Amino acid sequence: MGVEIRRGSSRFADRGQGRATWHAFSFGEHYDPDRLRFGPMVCHDEHLLGDGRGFETHAHEELEIVSWVVSGALTHRDSLGSSATLRPGQVGHLRAGSGVTHSEIAAAPQTRFVQVWLVPDTEGLTPSYSVAEVPAGRGFVEAVRPTDGSTMYVAELDGGESVLLPAGARRHLFVASGALLRSSLAEPLGQGDAFLIEAEDDVEVTAAVPTQLLVWTLG
Repeated sequence: MGVEIRRGSSRFADRGQGRATWHAFSFGEHYDPDRLRFGPMVCHDEHLLGDGRGFETHAHEELEIVSWVVSGALTHRDSLGSSATLRPGQVGHLRAGSGVTHSEIAAAPQTRFVQVWLVPDTEGLTPSYSVAEVPAGRGFVEAVRPTDGSTMYVAELDGGESVLLPAGARRHLFVASGALLRSSLAEPLGQGDAFLIEAEDDVEVTAAVPTQLLVWTLG
């Protein structure tokens, strides 16, 4: 089975006043030819923001951008007229398409969120923004499907609970909070760690403590 482990401590760190970001793939001045993308995923960032801190208005195009708040609250505003404050249990999906500007500012102290960028199936799409509630449930719950071949799932596990990962030939598992016990894949994983799996084998993981997992199946 093709499996890569990415430790939180080994990701590229980028810090500013009231802000810390950890990049899992090459980003800006943090260039690594071995970490350019994973299928259509070209960015997987974890951000920690102080209240009122974040990213002022900036532009994107030809990207599908998915944001998941782990704690706190994040306010999104864009050139489409969209305005929404994301909280835990909600997923935001910005289709940049032919071009859009937006801002992301923390609306609570210690706002922690994960953002993923994916290359779209088709270029030149009309930009859009949407927010969806992700209901809590046992096992993995589908959160968003930004492209034909990419789906994000969320699982909230109790300590000692085991679950099979969603099926797929290419999967990205991120420990948003908590920790996983040793599995058939490798030693334990903690908050901020990830598995990158390129195989269709069944994979079962077990939570050591209450744990939130984000899993992408990628075409």
